[in-house]
Amino acid sequence: MSDETTVTAITNDRPDSCVDVNCQCPTMWSLAQQFCYLRLSNRKGEKNNRLINFFPARARRIAATYARLYLEQEEHGDPRKKGRYYWMALGAFASKTVACSLETLQLSTRAVGDTVRTGLGKGNFWLFNDIAAWHWYHNFDADSFDTCLKMRDVDTYVDKVKEQVLKMPWAGEALPKIKNLRWTPEVKEAFDKVKEFDGATSDVKRRDFQFKNLMALARHEQGNILQPLIYNDSDFAWWVQVQRGGADVGKWTWGHAVGVATSWMAPKLKVAFVAACDTDLPAFADVAPENTKLENYDSRMKWIGLVADKFHGLMIKDPRGMEAQLSTMASWVATPDSVRYPDETAPAR
Repeated sequence: MSDETTVTAITNDRPDSCVDVNCQCPTMWSLAQQFCYLRLSNRKGEKNNRLINFFPARARRIAATYARLYLEQEEHGDPRKKGRYYWMALGAFASKTVACSLETLQLSTRAVGDTVRTGLGKGNFWLFNDIAAWHWYHNFDADSFDTCLKMRDVDTYVDKVKEQVLKMPWAGEALPKIKNLRWTPEVKEAFDKVKEFDGATSDVKRRDFQFKNLMALARHEQGNILQPLIYNDSDFAWWVQVQRGGADVGKWTWGHAVGVATSWMAPKLKVAFVAACDTDLPAFADVAPENTKLENYDSRMKWIGLVADKFHGLMIKDPRGMEAQLSTMASWVATPDSVRYPDETAPAR
């Protein structure tokens, strides 16, 4: 890191003594961003890290981080406040679904795979860089987080971290579209609900604040991150339409043949509330209505509302079972890359 992350303080020879150090908002946001990078990297030697390349492995580490944040197992977590980061629990199941989708045959075929696989990998990667950093910082110090909330901006990061972020995959395309990871009203609303959850005195109120936290972050991630980043991309949107058999295949002369071939292979839009890729138990899954248009924000949010309702019901009726699934996903934090190098070390489990 650059000198801006180095703070000088007077030390002493008293065991277990502490010295107060003041860090500015750009430094704190840089540290939060480093957390995201390190989670998706392997340690290479004493001072270097390498971002893992395999998209499904990234998605599984992301799911693990979301699960660990919900379970208060992440850095600076507080088990007494478990449940405050409600979106993170659903986010873990969502990122697991992305990992499973990336591993499917239909996304490994060149015709569909190159566009859709890249879109899913890009969206999942940059959503993680956005949302995990908010939560890491809030975990570190909620009061400082409130002070610095509106000051997050990649352009203000310390030099070394900014340089690193600008070199990350798709950064040149992604950062302008997601406005340099700046705050949004939805993010503030979500963390306001975290604060209200912490102060609630009844289970009914806590559940209400949890659901509102979830939906605020759902609007943020879908509207402010994923919509401009991947769904507004005409090629990605077209292939999503092809997969459900509803595209205007006249775009290319061979489009109709490809559309027919891929539409029958396309998986149902489904979220399974288990650590496994799928389940035959209808009570633990939600399938999108047939008229869902994934590339359309309003249509997608209608389905996400249904997913959220079912997830919320399961978390109320079977909290132990749901947390057991989240604990399994939390163990994926060191999911290996597709290529293993002898001089690299994955994050600690």
